[in-house]
Amino acid sequence: MGANLDDITGWLVDWQQGDAFARDRVFARLYAEMRRLAASVLRSESGHDTMQPTALLNDALMKLIQARAPEVEDRGHFIRVVARAMRQILIDRARRKLAEKRGAGVVPESLDDIDVAGMGSPHELVALDDALSVLAKLDPRAAAVVEMRVFAGLTIEETAQALDIHPSSVNREWAQASAWLREQLGDERNA
Repeated sequence: MGANLDDITGWLVDWQQGDAFARDRVFARLYAEMRRLAASVLRSESGHDTMQPTALLNDALMKLIQARAPEVEDRGHFIRVVARAMRQILIDRARRKLAEKRGAGVVPESLDDIDVAGMGSPHELVALDDALSVLAKLDPRAAAVVEMRVFAGLTIEETAQALDIHPSSVNREWAQASAWLREQLGDERNA
């Protein structure tokens, strides 16, 4: 066991080596912070009125439990992994809603008219996720910034801390990624 009493990084390492108790300590120690992120995500996302922050977070943590321990380096990296799991849950939920509606003719709105964080209809979320997947191939850090800001509800400062970059870099990446996403989602609307 390589962890001290409150050593998140050590617990993460122990979890990667198969220690379920270390995993539980990580979850217990970071649960309040992760629940706050889940609440922030749901506040910024319309169309998820029936989902509670605790349910979103618990679903994300269940994804992590069912998979092998994530290869994370530290607390910030772990939070990013949890944010990605929340994103996947929301996108899967949006895709299910779309499948139920069988293409009711709703067209995604342009980001010129709405804030990126305010996107919430299933069509908009799926279009955003598809565009974000493309962006991740072109510029992984910009995609990570968008993911942290949109799906984890982090501020510029919190995103900078989670990604271990300067806040001005987050601002720059956010501006460039938002412009790129507006262009991509605008193309989706005109397609």
